[in-house]
This record gives sequence, C-alpha cells and structure tokens, in this order.
Amino acid sequence: MSLTRAQLFAAVDATWPAARYVETAHWVLRDGQGGGKRVSAATPRAGVSDPDIEAAEGAMKQLGQDALFMVRDADDTLDAALDARGYDLVDPVVILTSPVAALTDKPVPRLAAFTIWEPLAIMAEIWAKGGIGPARLEVMARAKVKTAILARNNQRPAGTAFVAAHGSVAMVHAVEVLPEHRRQGVAEWIMREAAFWAHAQQADTMAVLCTKENTAALALYSGLGFEAAAQYHYRYKTLTGDPRHG
Repeated sequence: MSLTRAQLFAAVDATWPAARYVETAHWVLRDGQGGGKRVSAATPRAGVSDPDIEAAEGAMKQLGQDALFMVRDADDTLDAALDARGYDLVDPVVILTSPVAALTDKPVPRLAAFTIWEPLAIMAEIWAKGGIGPARLEVMARAKVKTAILARNNQRPAGTAFVAAHGSVAMVHAVEVLPEHRRQGVAEWIMREAAFWAHAQQADTMAVLCTKENTAALALYSGLGFEAAAQYHYRYKTLTGDPRHG
C-alpha cells in the first residue's frame, strides 16, 4: 500500500511522541521536555498568518521553549513567512521507506542483533555516546508499540536502535553504532532485525528519518532499498536562551 505524507507524519508523531500535545485552531504545539527538535516543534493545522505565528511563539515561550517549527514539504507559504521573520533554517531531514519484505529476505545471523525491551544499561551507554540521553529515552518509553535492538559484532556490543510501530508503518529511530564497529555491517543487521520485528507487528512498511547531511547513513539506507518518501526541515528562533530546547 502506498502511504500518504499525512500517514508518514502521523507515524513520526506516534513512534517518537512528545510529552504533551496542545492543539489550537491553527497549530499542533509539542511539549518536548528536552527531548529534541522533533518533539518540541510546532506544525500547522491550517493556513496561517503572521498573527497566528505570533500566537504560536507566545505559546511555545509559555512552555519554556524557543520558537521552533517543523516545516514539511507542502508548507511553502509557512516557510516563506518564517524566513521573512528571520528564522534560521536547520536540519533538513528526509523520510525514507522500504517494504518490510525487502528487508526480511535473509535471516539475521544468530546473536548479530536481537530485540529487547526495556533497553539494557549497555544500550543506554551506546546511545549516550551518540548524544542520545535520558530525555530521549523518555521519548522512547512513551511510544505504545515498541522495542529496542542490540547489535553485536566480534562478540561485543556494537550498536543499538529503537523501533516503534503505528498502523502499517514501523519506524526506526536512534540508530547508533560504536565507531570501532562501523562499516562492518552492524547497521544493516539492525535494520533487518527491525524489519523482522515489524513483520511480527503486521506492519508492511519500514521507515527511517535521516538528516540530509548524514551522507553515510543515506548511502546505507539506499543500499538496503530505501527510497525518499517525504521531507521536512526546521525553522528556529531563540526565545528563551535555554539550550535544552530545540
């Protein structure tokens, strides 16, 4: 089944959820509680004007967050308005998808990767080395249908990831491989293990998010057959000066 962009972005929210959502006539506002841009950004529900943007700025400031908007690939008018207001463009992201069946065509070698929830301490340590700390672990805990993956290489812990399902989509987040184990197939086995888990959840589409500047990861996903399905970026302006937000 071909997914719409709306379905993909709904999966982004469900598999990497904010602590709280505040819906107004024009916006979905997210209370991120330090969990990063994706769970702190506002997205439009309808056409917006400058007063609507100002209202969103005020609401985000009340949440103790800087002004941060996720601008999806159909939000050109909003993008232009934020640009005119002096917002910086940051972190262009592509959403890539692949049929689950394309990643379950060969078995994962025994002990190369396996699913586990809750994450082990070693998994939290690997994530921490990649900048994925407690606030993002809290994001993972909020997802409803989820697991984590621990990968091993040369009989040692080598990488980890988080995967959650929403409807027919299983989305992989927070893929982290230790530097000494990179370019040895670890990330591929993580993605394939995620696909076997997704199949068990009756999902038929795998999805992953990747910043456009991460060319190594994009090459990995392309090699596994993933294709770009949607994209977004952020528009950011400092309101609070609090480095935890955004």
